[in-house]
Amino acid sequence: MAQEMDLDLVEVAGQATPPVCRIMDYGKFKYEQSQKAKESRKKSTHILVKEMKYRPKIGVGDFNTKTRKVEEFLKEGSKVKVTIMFRGRETQHPELGTRILENVAEAVEEVGHIEVYPEQEGRNMTMVLVPGKATRKQREVVEKLQAETNEEEILEEQEEINESEDTEIQDAVNEES
Repeated sequence: MAQEMDLDLVEVAGQATPPVCRIMDYGKFKYEQSQKAKESRKKSTHILVKEMKYRPKIGVGDFNTKTRKVEEFLKEGSKVKVTIMFRGRETQHPELGTRILENVAEAVEEVGHIEVYPEQEGRNMTMVLVPGKATRKQREVVEKLQAETNEEEILEEQEEINESEDTEIQDAVNEES
């Protein structure tokens, strides 16, 4: 039957008794499956984990620069692994690393929050931050909506001012007459 219809006979369930077969165009079937797989990969979100490394004796300028970069990563929707690297005797003062990580978390609390709290792993102390309240795309939509509502409010205020000016002009004309 499959040859008459110029299609393929495909075994669907070979383990069943009797085996189940289906008449179909196998090439078309494989193509459609690959297209579905490709589409599902497009829709899936790829969460990147970016890493920023700090030192216990970091200067204020370097700290601010690195923290700004962490904030940008979070705004893009990526997770950020913040690492404090200790060398030599610095490992005896983990409170310095903890303080730096707390400062980073405070600095980026508007865009992210802590997922994995600071923990010491040998010579490194790590913390993982995740995008918080909203990702960049969500914030852009909110900002656009806020801008539109602000424009509407400004237009309403201008109309009220124009109406009050018109009434003042009419009152002045009526007083002169």
